[in-house]
Parts: sequence; C-alpha cells; structure tokens
Amino acid sequence: MTTPQPNPGPSFDAAPLTDPVDPKAVSAFAAELRARGGTGMTASTIIAIVIVGIMALIGVPILVATIGSMTTSPGGSGFAGVGVLLFGGVGVILVVGAVIGWRRARVTRYRLSRFAQANGMSYEGRIASPSLPGMIFSLGSARMSTDLVRGTKPRFVEFGNYQYTVKRGKSSTTYRWGYVAVKLDVPLPNIVLDAKGNNGFGSNLPASFQKEQRLSLEGDFDEYFTLYCPEGYERDALYLFSPDIMARFIDNAAELDVEIVDDWMFLYTQRRVSTLDPATWAWLFGAVGALITKLDQWERWRDERLLLESPAGSTSAAAAAPQSASERLPFAPPAGLLSPPPGVANEGRRLKRSFPWLPFVVLIGFAVFWFWSRSF
Repeated sequence: MTTPQPNPGPSFDAAPLTDPVDPKAVSAFAAELRARGGTGMTASTIIAIVIVGIMALIGVPILVATIGSMTTSPGGSGFAGVGVLLFGGVGVILVVGAVIGWRRARVTRYRLSRFAQANGMSYEGRIASPSLPGMIFSLGSARMSTDLVRGTKPRFVEFGNYQYTVKRGKSSTTYRWGYVAVKLDVPLPNIVLDAKGNNGFGSNLPASFQKEQRLSLEGDFDEYFTLYCPEGYERDALYLFSPDIMARFIDNAAELDVEIVDDWMFLYTQRRVSTLDPATWAWLFGAVGALITKLDQWERWRDERLLLESPAGSTSAAAAAPQSASERLPFAPPAGLLSPPPGVANEGRRLKRSFPWLPFVVLIGFAVFWFWSRSF
C-alpha cells in the first residue's frame, strides 16, 4: 500500500533517520536505556533464545558424536561430513541472523531517539500495558508500546507501535498496530471513524458497534468513513464534525481509523508508525498538524445532559481541562486516567459494542457445506 500524500505540514529534520551512526554512541545509548528500564526482552525474544538453547543442547552432542564417528570410521566420513556441514550451516545462519536483528534493533532505537531530539520531542523505548483508554489497549495480554516518540507543543502527541496477544485454546495470535495519541482539552463523546480505505473483508477494527449508532454525515464523508456515535449524541457529532473538520479528515486521515474517547483522540493503522521511513513521518506529521489546527473549536463543546444532571457539571468540566502545555502531558498517565473524566454524561462515554457475528456465520456455513458434501 502506498503512503497517502497529505497536505504539506510543518517541516522536520529527518536526517537522524538515515545518517550514518557511531557504533560507540549506539552502545552508550543502549546502556542508558537499560539503566532506566527503557528496553528489555520481549516474549518473542525469550522464545527465540529458548529455541536456540534447546537446539544447542540437542545439536552439540550430535555434532560431537558425528565428528567422533568420522575419526573412528573413515569409510562413513563422507555422509557424516555432509551432515556436519548442513548442521553447521544452519547454526551459523541462525546465529548470524540473531546478531543482525539485535544490532538493527539497537540502531533503530538510537536513530529514533536522535530524530526525536532533533525535532524537539522525546523518545521512550517501551512501556508495558500503557494506561490509555483506546479500544486496542484493553485487549489480550502481553500488551506493549514500543519506540514511543512524544511531542508537547502545541499539545501532547504520542507516536508509537503497539502489540498484544490473544490466546484461543492452545494457540495464540499477536496483533500489531501503529497509533497516534492526541490529548484533547475537554472530554468528548465516544466517537469512532472506521476508515474505508484500509478495510479488507469488512472492518479491520478489533471491535464492532451496534448499527443503530451509525451516523451518516453530509457531503461525501460517508465514502471515506463510517461514523459511530452514542445514541442521542447525533446532534453533538454534527457540531464536532463540521464541514471544515470533515474536509480535514478526508484530506489527511482517510487511511487512518479514528477513535475519540474521553479527552483523547487516537489514530490507528495496522502498519508501524514509529519507523525509520521519512515518508511515513511526513505523512503522519502532516495529518496530525492539519487536524490539531481545527481542534480548538471542540473546546467550546459542552454536554447539555450534564447541565440537566447537575448545574455544576459545566464548571467541573472547565476545571478538568488543562490550562497549559505542561499540564497536558500527564505521562505516565495519572492513576485515574481509565475512569472517564468529568465533562460528558455516562451515555456518551462509551459506544455500545455488538457481537461479531460474521466469523461465526462463515464458520457455520463451512460446517454445513462440509456435512452436505460428505453426504454425497
């Protein structure tokens, strides 16, 4: 898939992503990350080490026995020699591949750190189980964000890669996402924009929503996104997604799924976001820059249902909104982040999800076809 070309965004320094690196500087940075707990072995790395260890325990005795047989039985040395060469070749390939992967990972982290520093941002190697309210951050186990690049102005923005593992019986599947998290000034209703440009056989999102919550907007917005908002918040969604806002999303984020939840906006993609590809950063910086220049009008939104529940609702909501750039940066997030902040009524805080019937319908269809074909 080609990278969408956004409207020109703010310039940035991409040189650290491609410039040659000093191996000593890479080693020093890796040691610094280890010291502050910014790196560690992932589950896949641990599994790879275990597999290599088992192969060594099994293979070394076989290799020694083969060499011994070659010396004691010269007649069979030809066949045994081929075995030794094959076994040794596989071992060398595994070791070399592991070393290359390890070195590339170290260089990638170093480049991203220099890139973040050159552009007034910060870098974090990884965070286990990030405390973010987006739909992908509460699924599965072994949750981890890696290669986080964070900016603070004009508002907090985090670019990161994310993965989680879902176990089904004895098998497990690891899902990988790239995301951009943008801190908003006020809590908003839970709204999801399912981008049609990145869908395959149905939606690529890990959650499905009740069709009664689907809202059609004016113009050609529906050709690019399917919008879901809580029932009763249709008028609020029309206010938040005015024609100029819709145009920004179509022009800059048509390949990104969007979720607004509490006082966060998330952009999701099933490709790496934090990468060494300058074109990807140009696309993302352009998209985020184009969107946040239009988010100021969202600050004026207030949930009228809170005014009916409590006249002090609007006051508490205003007090909850950050007042300065430094107050917009609560990372690590405060302990109460997962609890919806004031400013939006309960019915607007989360969309109602629907049961994913399609996989079961397909499975039942295959089962019926199998039994039918067996009967003839």
